[in-house]
This record gives sequence, C-alpha cells and structure tokens, in this order.
Amino acid sequence: MISRPTEERIEHFQALSQDIRAELAKVIVGQQAVVESVLICLLAGGHALLEGVPGLGKTELVKTLGEVLDLRYGRIQFTPDLMPADITGTTVIAEDQQNNRFFRFEPGPIFNNLILADEINRATPKTQSALLEAMHERTVTVGNTLHDLPAPFFVMATQNPIEMEGTYPLPEAQLDRFFFKVVVDYPSADELEEIVLRTTSEDVPEVREVATTKDILALQLLVRQVPIASHVLRYAVRLITATDPDSPEAPQITRNYVRYGASPRGAQTLVLAGKVRALLDERYNVSFDDIRAVAHQALRHRLILNFEAEAEGVDADTVIDELAMTISPDKEE
Repeated sequence: MISRPTEERIEHFQALSQDIRAELAKVIVGQQAVVESVLICLLAGGHALLEGVPGLGKTELVKTLGEVLDLRYGRIQFTPDLMPADITGTTVIAEDQQNNRFFRFEPGPIFNNLILADEINRATPKTQSALLEAMHERTVTVGNTLHDLPAPFFVMATQNPIEMEGTYPLPEAQLDRFFFKVVVDYPSADELEEIVLRTTSEDVPEVREVATTKDILALQLLVRQVPIASHVLRYAVRLITATDPDSPEAPQITRNYVRYGASPRGAQTLVLAGKVRALLDERYNVSFDDIRAVAHQALRHRLILNFEAEAEGVDADTVIDELAMTISPDKEE
C-alpha cells in the first residue's frame, strides 16, 4: 500500500507533467511521441538529442520548454568556426577601481539550466567535445579551475541528418552522453495544415510558466525512488547484453550487424526512463512494457553498426526491434 505522502507526490508529478504537455501543445502541433520523450529526459535528469531535417520545429520545442519552465535558458548556435571557449567561457583580464589588474572568469552560455545546442553536428569535433565534461560531470574546467554548473542542468541538442552537407558525425563518446536520441518525423497532412494556420496568422500563442527549479529537482528525486523488480531489471540488463556481438547471449542479428554494443549507460537509461514512464502512467513500479517502450530512444545512438548493416540497409531501430522480439522476459521469482 502506498503511503499518502507518496500518493500526493505522484499526483503532483502527474499534475505538473500534464501542465507542461498542455503548454507545449499551444505551440507544438502533434509530435506527441517527441514531446513525451523530451519530458522523460528532463524528469530523468538526462540530455536529449533531436534529429530531423530543418523546419520540423526542433528548435521551437526547446525554446518553448524554456518558457514553460522556470529555468535559466541558454542557446548555442553551433557553426564550423565555433570555439570551445565560446561554450564554456574564458578567463579575461579586468581592472578594479584602483586600476589593479586581475584575472576574472567570464562564464559562457553553458552556465544555464536549459541549454539548446542548435545544429550540434555543424561544429568541429574539437568544439563538440567541449560538452563532454559538462554533460556527464555537470562541471566545466577552464585553466586549472573547476566550475560547477547549475542544477538542474539539461542539454537539448538538435542535429541534421549526418548525410547532409556541412555536418560532422558526433563521436561515440559524445553520443553516449545523451540519454535519448529522438527522431523528429514529418508532420501529417492535418498537422501541417494546423502548423501553417498558426504560423501565418496574427495570433501568437502565449505559454505560461508552470514549474520551478525546485519542482523539477523534486520530480527528478521522485523518479529515482520508484522501485524496479529484480526480474524487470534483469530484462533490461539482458537487452543490453544482447547488443554486444562478443556476448555468448547475443542473437544472430547482433553478430551479423553490430560492431559495438550499448554501454552500461544504456542499461541505466532503460531503467530511469522506465521509471519516468511508469509515473506518467500513474504507476509506482516499472513493467516490461516500460522497458520496451523506451528501448529505441535509449539505444539507437549507442549501437555502432558494421559495414554489412550499411550495405544491407539495416539500421539500429531494426536491430532493436529484433532484440525486443527475441529477448523474452524472465518470470517473477
């Protein structure tokens, strides 16, 4: 039996998540799956990578989320000439009123709660790597000084498909820092009609702020308190193990098409995302369906496929589909 304080916290979780969705829907037409994935990332304390061709509303989604939440918002437009110091900040020489010179750290746009890394794969790998420490450690090192980033800290990066001209594929270590990779698809005909109506009229939708920094941190804490049964946890681990071509448990599709499998971060992502999804569904336990439902977003960027997969047109989602059908859950002990 769930105690009343916990019930109240779950109800609060439900109310805030619904309010966030409702405000985003004022600006974002359709894309419910994308909005839910972004919300799961935020509440799990992870980072999101949104991929899609230009013009699908990726940047607008992030900007609107910044308006709906009481979080300091920073935008970084990634370009080929962007330097790491443009992201993290730099040390400059300053003078006081007595004309004494001293070194002062000028923080970059990374020192915000919500970061929009727009078109991240248009910057060079050197600049992309400036986000590695920030995304994992929540710190930035400039010179010999370690600077803490604010909490909560959430990076939402957008990228164009890697085959587009002028893009640089993200390194595997960078990709692994992203909690989810969310593919943004084209809207339907009805959704496109609504988008055109909204964006070509004089009425500009206004959103209201519905959650504070304290609210987000409290929700993230509640997520980690959701229990997961041992057999469900074991299922998540078996899915990750099945992505390793060197594992004796790897199915044939993995051995044929996967060069490197998902890291332990993949298992952490499956579990945390499953916990958020359970709370969004008004449950205080993680199910097998929760793990399966988040598998594509959690793993598609963590599987490194081989040449045979590229030659035969097999993508990561195809492998994940096969694994979800092949790996059967253990019965509860």
